[in-house]
Amino acid sequence: MIIDGNAVSKEIRDKIKIEVEQLRGKFTRAPGLTVILIGDDPASQIYVGRKSKACSEVGIASEIKRLPGDVHENEVINLISDLNKNDNVDGILVQLPLPKHLDENKIIDAISPRKDVDGLHPFNIGNLVLNKASLVPCTAAGIIELIQRTGIEIKGKHSVIIGRSNIVGKPAALMLLHKHSTVTICHSRTKDLKEIAKQADILIAAIGKAKFVTKDMVKNGAIVIDVGINRVDGKLLGDCDFEEIKEIAGAITPVPGGVGPMTVAMLLKNTLSAY
Repeated sequence: MIIDGNAVSKEIRDKIKIEVEQLRGKFTRAPGLTVILIGDDPASQIYVGRKSKACSEVGIASEIKRLPGDVHENEVINLISDLNKNDNVDGILVQLPLPKHLDENKIIDAISPRKDVDGLHPFNIGNLVLNKASLVPCTAAGIIELIQRTGIEIKGKHSVIIGRSNIVGKPAALMLLHKHSTVTICHSRTKDLKEIAKQADILIAAIGKAKFVTKDMVKNGAIVIDVGINRVDGKLLGDCDFEEIKEIAGAITPVPGGVGPMTVAMLLKNTLSAY
């Protein structure tokens, strides 16, 4: 089974569009998202463009604040402070990665937790740890949604996550734990990674290495979620060897068209929740 992230994302976005229309009828404005884009990283430009387009399609008001790559940290924090006070802005997103001279933690901490639609503020991460309702990291939320769409019961299953980032690995582990999965996180220092991956009922690859996960690392019938986006010789490849693994997996996400569209859908959902 190929898990179609585009189709699931469209279904979610269609529901959000209806909800936004209802809100606009009830109140005087649509939900508003402001994205702060620092520098001219080509990939970031593409991602921000996709987010803006998705907002437009569902009726969410979006604005991009572009800042030069050499911007002073205080200028970024002052901008965030102004947006925190702006009642027309429900969600604030700082596009990552940031130029090296900027302190990512300090900048994320400056965002009001109730407007932190990336779900990365310590307040929201703390709520996630405690299993309290809050804004959650978009990619991790998208991963859980895709797993649930396969029909598998997460409870009691062994989930193995390759990658321990704050954006994907750690929050996905917490969300699976709250759904009563037994969770193992693997990383660059993990010994016997292949053997551990082979035990997974649910395998999530999020390390940024093209075709790192091979067929011999996957148990027959496992659910495989490929978070990787790697450009190799002009092609987009995931962290998994898709063509080989799809023959034995119970379900697998493609790249592109798997997790990527879900990340954007969950951003829209978070913006709506922050309204």
